[in-house]
Amino acid sequence: MNKLLRGIRGAITIDENSKELIVEASEELLSKMIDMNRLNITDIASIFFTTTKDLNAEYPAVAARNKGLLNVALLCTHEMEIPQGLSKCLRILIHVNTEQGYNDLKHVYLKGAKVLRPDLLGSN
Repeated sequence: MNKLLRGIRGAITIDENSKELIVEASEELLSKMIDMNRLNITDIASIFFTTTKDLNAEYPAVAARNKGLLNVALLCTHEMEIPQGLSKCLRILIHVNTEQGYNDLKHVYLKGAKVLRPDLLGSN
């Protein structure tokens, strides 16, 4: 089977805007996404990190570098700000080359971010 480029999404809420908590939450979410999807690090093409505008004390991509992802393209940006949006939320999109089928991917939503994907409740 050929590998295809696929996207895996995840999100987590953070209690406060601090360097330590942003990196800690990013490491927790990234680790869970990699583990649950049995990803080989060398198959990761890129990772997008987004935060709501109330989280700006640190780049969440620091967590990827801490995990040894030194040659993966990383990008940090802010989410759109909408009135009913979830606050203090970090999101990750991993682009990975994989043989896993579309329905085999596991998107990970932790803590308060579970409300973003109620269809996945019970799977994380």
